[in-house]
Amino acid sequence: MTGFVTAISSVSDAVDRVLRVVAIFFLAVMVGLICLQVLARYGFSSPPAWTEEAARYAMVWVGLLGASVSFKARFDPALVSYGPETGRPKRLIAGAIQAASVVIFFSPILWYCFFGPKMNVARSFLMRTLNVKAETFDMSMIFVSVTVPVFILAIGLHGLSMIVKSLSQPE
Repeated sequence: MTGFVTAISSVSDAVDRVLRVVAIFFLAVMVGLICLQVLARYGFSSPPAWTEEAARYAMVWVGLLGASVSFKARFDPALVSYGPETGRPKRLIAGAIQAASVVIFFSPILWYCFFGPKMNVARSFLMRTLNVKAETFDMSMIFVSVTVPVFILAIGLHGLSMIVKSLSQPE
């Protein structure tokens, strides 16, 4: 069991490191685009329209990936809180409540990312955004939409890691 716990924890940690780097990259992109927008607007009275839209898309990446990083670091608001002195049965019940709430909330969202009505993949959230272009520049909106399943899968992996760690701890 400890090999499985170590493997899941290692994968979760690696995914967290990658998502942190990507989130920081998009945060820098967002700040840079906003600075360019402000400079162009007030300095040259000619702001490019695409900077506002690109900053908005970078904000989506930062927000969702940052939420998964927060979940991994346990900075998110918890439904159930308990201290280290709490007994194992109460910790397991609290963990089960948290895991159930995550699964109940995210499962339908993840499902509709890949499947539409009547299991039609072509009508899924991702496929509907594949051919939609951004308003001010030539980019498929799937590059923004793909953050939703990435975020949910990362949360699921981190949650699984937390569960197996909790179950493997001795009393």
